[in-house]
Amino acid sequence: MIITHIGYVLTGLVGLGILIIGARFLLAPRAAAAAFGIAEASADAYLSVKGVRDIASGLIAFILLLAGMPHLLGWFMLVASTIPIGDAIIVLRHNGTKAIAFGVHGTTVAVMLATAAFLFA
Repeated sequence: MIITHIGYVLTGLVGLGILIIGARFLLAPRAAAAAFGIAEASADAYLSVKGVRDIASGLIAFILLLAGMPHLLGWFMLVASTIPIGDAIIVLRHNGTKAIAFGVHGTTVAVMLATAAFLFA
């Protein structure tokens, strides 16, 4: 039971973090793009799309968290971990820094996979 609670807490933190990141992409797209790992972001519309995607992902995490179904939430976290994997690839393909690709996005993948494992336990 404690492991499930750890999974819930981690999901809440990931959900909150992604909501904040999404809001930043809507409110300050260039600064958010630089923190994402791509300094030359020329398409504000695409950055807004990313912001909306992040907000929706965070809200889905909270809905599943509130539903109290750890296995379903674990599957969401497992599948959603493909997002930061894709983000890391995008950063690397657009000459972003490896430190951000692996440090930020790679760490996010690791936390999400660990969270899924806690929820499946």
